[in-house]
Amino acid sequence: MDKEKSKLILSTSPHIKSDESVSKIMLSVIITLLPAAAFSVFLFGSYVLLLYAVSVATCLLSEYLVVRLRKRPYTLNDYSAVLTGVLLVMVLPPRFPVYGVILGGVVSIVIGKQIFGGLGYNIFNPALVGRAFLAATYPVFISSYIAPNISLPMLTGAEAVDALSTATPLALMKFDGISTPLGSLFFGTIGGSIGATSAFFLILGSIYLFVKKYIKWRTPASIFITVFVLSQILHFINPDRFPSGLFQLFAGGLMIGGLYMATDMVTSPLTKKGCIIFGAGIGALVVLIRNFGGLPEGVMYAILFMNAWVPLINRGTRPRIFGTGAQHE
Repeated sequence: MDKEKSKLILSTSPHIKSDESVSKIMLSVIITLLPAAAFSVFLFGSYVLLLYAVSVATCLLSEYLVVRLRKRPYTLNDYSAVLTGVLLVMVLPPRFPVYGVILGGVVSIVIGKQIFGGLGYNIFNPALVGRAFLAATYPVFISSYIAPNISLPMLTGAEAVDALSTATPLALMKFDGISTPLGSLFFGTIGGSIGATSAFFLILGSIYLFVKKYIKWRTPASIFITVFVLSQILHFINPDRFPSGLFQLFAGGLMIGGLYMATDMVTSPLTKKGCIIFGAGIGALVVLIRNFGGLPEGVMYAILFMNAWVPLINRGTRPRIFGTGAQHE
């Protein structure tokens, strides 16, 4: 055998190569969000487009400036800042002021991401950090919603809906005992956050991510199962006070939170058992806050709270190293 051909190449891991990359995955997530984003423009008008543009531009600029100040490698081409900007707008009310979106974008990138060291090091979901900051800073704006405009005002010129305020289905149910039809909840022809109203388009977009295995199915599955089971138990106990499990699944931000935020690769557990624990914790907190807390919605706080537990969940559920363990005599 030829001496040159018999040489072995020694290298460090990883030894399994793939054509996947951070930028490809982030871009794929953005693309799957486009149906829900387009539907949000249809529902709430052209002002929503302005918010998307401002938020994405703010996140990109914030990331660029921080990276330059830290003298770190250029990272804008991984699309993570773009994704953060899109998600931030999708969980805000349709008429949230532009200056608030700018502030939220800065906080999402600087405080939620770069202060921890950048992508891959952040503990909390950046978009939810920005949303939580805006909820504390602008409590009136963050709870002001408008009725959807199915007539597409940017084409018809009808702007009367701007002055028509409405309550979200969760608020109507919690404070007034008024239930919203499941069909309206599923397709999203209701008042609510910009991109979180339509469960149909969010599920439709996420199918591709599941097929490509970009997101772990155990996390959203455990969230939805926990919410449904606990909500249904409460509904059986007191149907007049507690809505059904299906209502809780499709109302509010549970779909966008469970499919696109709780599944964030950086801020979710690495192990299969950890994903189940993480998701079940989020689901239980959502049911607790929605039914017994002072707020009609609890997805954002549930995810952020469980994000903080991810390092401990990873440590407690890591698999045993082969060849180690208790010795038996």
